[in-house]
Amino acid sequence: MSQLPTRITKRIVDGAIPADKDYVLWDDDLPGYGPRVFPSGKRSYVVQYRKGGRSRRITIGLHGPLTPDDARKQAKILLGSVAKGDDPAEERAIIRRDPTIHELCDLYSKEGPVLKPRKKASTWKSDRSNIDRHIRPLIGNRKLHAFTKIDVQKFQADVTAGKTAVDEKTGFRGRARVKGGASVGARATALLRAILNFAVERGLRGDNPARNIQLNKSRHCERFLSPEELGRLGQALTAEAVKGEAALSVAAIRLLIFTGCRKSEILTLQWRFIDWERSLLRLPDSKTGAKHVPLGKPALDLLRALPKLEGCIYVFPSPRLGRHLVGLQKVWERVRVTAKLPGVRLHDLRHSFASTAVAGGVSLFMIGKMLGHKDSRTTEIYAHLGDDPLKLVANATANTLAGLLAMPPKGTDVASPELLAAE
Repeated sequence: MSQLPTRITKRIVDGAIPADKDYVLWDDDLPGYGPRVFPSGKRSYVVQYRKGGRSRRITIGLHGPLTPDDARKQAKILLGSVAKGDDPAEERAIIRRDPTIHELCDLYSKEGPVLKPRKKASTWKSDRSNIDRHIRPLIGNRKLHAFTKIDVQKFQADVTAGKTAVDEKTGFRGRARVKGGASVGARATALLRAILNFAVERGLRGDNPARNIQLNKSRHCERFLSPEELGRLGQALTAEAVKGEAALSVAAIRLLIFTGCRKSEILTLQWRFIDWERSLLRLPDSKTGAKHVPLGKPALDLLRALPKLEGCIYVFPSPRLGRHLVGLQKVWERVRVTAKLPGVRLHDLRHSFASTAVAGGVSLFMIGKMLGHKDSRTTEIYAHLGDDPLKLVANATANTLAGLLAMPPKGTDVASPELLAAE
């Protein structure tokens, strides 16, 4: 059945009239992709291509669960792999013969970034690390259909126990330190759940054995520096800066303290992100997307005092031309030893910024805005820090009320026999 040139939309698919034989409405914007209409009225999305002189057709999925745009994204992935010399139909045939977790992870890593474009590249990088460091070593050779809920529980227990822990060199200066623990086990298992859910969506398996798995409870690692500890830290930073070699790193640490920003946000900070007139940083990207960071006077003074390296866009440039500063952790480890703050992380400076704001009476809503939290529940970890200022208010209010209760009614003789008898 011939069709006029068109870009496939939901309206076109819904309005397609079933015929005696099935037919495909080919999309002119993406040749080889279109919805297939069956005599029964059912509609599915397909991709067709030639490989080795043969015409191959792949069903992407049913119309309804998939929209034309969803199917088009998957079609681009498949047709792109064909252009690179792959044969998606053959790959799917192999996978349908019961893929291994290895093969499933390969498919997830290949298609996932296109299907979930809002997921950050850094998150995909973390996913691939968890796949390579935990999932592949422990269960990579297992068959998908033979994988059970008990296997998922054992996987979490093994990662938690440190069975995938490793400390090895990854290059001239690189080193991989992979640890176990409750949080690591929970994150790896959450990723495994997502990968298995991906398998269900692709029709590779009917259920997700990780669906109702209870993840390890992560222990919150909030560490807040006390005023006395902050004093020691200030002295240690000054001592490190005096040495001269790490003055720029010390400035970066101070800016972390003054802004509550994440380390990556400060190290990649560019001069063009600074709005001097409105006293804020306009970060085009962060863990939670674009955000504005208000700057107090100490932060502004620090930034104004920093030298600008000609031809470099970064506020904290690396000695290697055109790159930003790295290696902040080494300087921090020296500083925290001098300040006698064992175990304190650079990220704890962000917590300390929030805790200081709470102690000053700032609302959790405003703190969430300053830190760039999208979910209010993230900011709630600081709620208990508001006890001290609230106790001061409660104490003052109670004292006022107690004073009023102690006053006799107007016109009452405080020395009357009735009152004295009541006492």
